Amino acid sequence: MRPRTTSTPRVATVAVALLGLLLSFLSLGTPAHAAATGFRIENGRLLEASGNDFVMRGVNHAHTWYPGETQSLADIKALGANTVRVVLSDGHRWTENSAQDVAGVIAQCKANRLICVLEVHDTTGYGEEAAAGTLDHAADYWIGLKDVLAGQEDYVIINIGNEPWGNTNPAGWTDPTIAAVKKLRGAGFTHTIMVDAPNWGQDWQGVMRANAQSVYKADTTGNLIFSIHMYSVYDTAQEITDYLNAFVNAKLPLLIGEFGGPADQYGDPDEDTMMAVAQQLKLGYLAWSWSGNTDPVLDLAIDFDRTRLSSWGERVFHGANGIAATSKEATVYSSGGGDTTAPTAPGAPTASGVTSSSVSLKWAASTDATGVTGYDVVRVSGGTETAVTSTTTTTATLTGLSPATSYTFAVYARDAAGNRSPRSATVTVTTSSGGSTSTCGVGYRVTSSWPGGFQGEIVLRNTGTSAINGWTLRWTFPDSQRITNLWGGTATQSGSEVSVTSAPYTATIPAAGSVTLGFTAGRAATNPSPTAFTLNGAACSVN
Repeated sequence: MRPRTTSTPRVATVAVALLGLLLSFLSLGTPAHAAATGFRIENGRLLEASGNDFVMRGVNHAHTWYPGETQSLADIKALGANTVRVVLSDGHRWTENSAQDVAGVIAQCKANRLICVLEVHDTTGYGEEAAAGTLDHAADYWIGLKDVLAGQEDYVIINIGNEPWGNTNPAGWTDPTIAAVKKLRGAGFTHTIMVDAPNWGQDWQGVMRANAQSVYKADTTGNLIFSIHMYSVYDTAQEITDYLNAFVNAKLPLLIGEFGGPADQYGDPDEDTMMAVAQQLKLGYLAWSWSGNTDPVLDLAIDFDRTRLSSWGERVFHGANGIAATSKEATVYSSGGGDTTAPTAPGAPTASGVTSSSVSLKWAASTDATGVTGYDVVRVSGGTETAVTSTTTTTATLTGLSPATSYTFAVYARDAAGNRSPRSATVTVTTSSGGSTSTCGVGYRVTSSWPGGFQGEIVLRNTGTSAINGWTLRWTFPDSQRITNLWGGTATQSGSEVSVTSAPYTATIPAAGSVTLGFTAGRAATNPSPTAFTLNGAACSVN
């Protein structure tokens, strides 16, 4: 979690030479390590004991402050997560979580078929936060829990301490981190150990990135994974892509252990790129946080109620590259005779409420031995499927459709073990003509460029008197520009013609309101801007 009271400076570029860093990493090589039990690291990847690659898709849960919210783990699982990172206290700053309590948390994780990342939160901002504890104290706490943790290597990952260094002298992070890892290994722990970055977890000065190889080599088992926390420091695609790729290219294990999306006084995190690049690189991510935040804008669920997701929660669970669409349950829960049977196919969807830009679908529920946890709606075009939305109910309202256009949709079901059903029968609907009567304005600008590519921003404004609910924005590039990644919607491009449909979290634009899209694209030598845009078939003013 980012600091509640301290200032986190905005740094546009981490001051480490990427190429030199990668060459340094690669030249050092990786040491020979003793065989690990349970989870293990191999060739820069997190593997289960079975040898299967495991990509964390989950959220953080503040258990130590809300120990009575015992339903949360079941709710997090029901929304599709395969992992939960649980906040604990070693007693230095908050009330210590007892061995009995931690054993109960592990049992709940296992009962809900979740991988459990356990972390000590008292270390947050050490060196800058006067109340913070040390990594050494946190290591002693884990050693005190050894009887509870022994034998749980298949299910539990130990995150030694949360954000264990502030912004004051972050170079001091390296030696205590190595010492804490060695202390746990010396006590006989073989679990996968996770270590957080300094700079309140955001590593904006590049200390963890520059010293990751030496920390990794200090672990005699090699069973160590690094965690970066991405908040407002990471507000551009380039910063995010550079950081994640530095570890992947060096074959050093990494995940996004915390990240936020809502803007704050320090900036606006680019969560769309974080999630998209994590999916592309097959890196884990754990969103902050389930509920109960001091700043409620970061609550994924309102008042711990999984049926009342915030816009941030909808983005994380049901948006593009979100948990529902990308999470796969750990195979440890399906091995040895576990559930490998897919749900039955959902009933054929029926359509109602068809407008020029939206349609509501409803279908008969699937059946499954362990319970259906969600449904994925797809658009079918010939032999191609495109994900549209995910839901935990048997209904969905699809927005952002084009007027007078034929669409074919189908549905899949998913169960708690991650099995996916056969596809339902399809339904074809044609939206009505007329488009939207709302007026709109578009601001288009290039925010950065490089040889052969650029990053752009589009501000879409509702200049009408009523809300826009669901939209499709279209334009034509004047040269050979081609979009490679877009956040804030779903883009398709045919030749120079681009069509972007709204994401669930950008679908509604209130009167006098706006939404912002960002994208990266390839280009030739010139890069002229588009001069005309339409929204739901109606022309927009351009400025």
